[in-house]
Amino acid sequence: QVRLVESGGGLVQAGGSLRLSCAASGRTFGSYAMGWFRQAPGKEREFVAAINWSIGRTYYADSVKGRFTISRDNAKNTVYLQMNSLKSEDTAIYYCAVHRGGRYDTGRYDYWGQGTQVTVSS
Repeated sequence: QVRLVESGGGLVQAGGSLRLSCAASGRTFGSYAMGWFRQAPGKEREFVAAINWSIGRTYYADSVKGRFTISRDNAKNTVYLQMNSLKSEDTAIYYCAVHRGGRYDTGRYDYWGQGTQVTVSS
């Protein structure tokens, strides 16, 4: 059974940084991509970033380009999201998931984690 566990969220001031982790267990994802999404109160879930597990190619939403960096540690079966220059509008619950098909920003994702809260105070 696949399980994804996010961690690393918290409260940070605007301009600060956080690093989120997504630890995967139950299988390896050598042929898939992993994605980060977020959902703010009263808003729809939106794509943040994705990384191809095997070759490390990355994809970002325009709203986070230049501020966020997605990476992975194959040995630890873990994906990270380094978030710098945080803004109040980055406040949301952040989720990771396994990409199963289609575009990285709008395609199908499975095995969602429980999420980790990120709150940016202005």
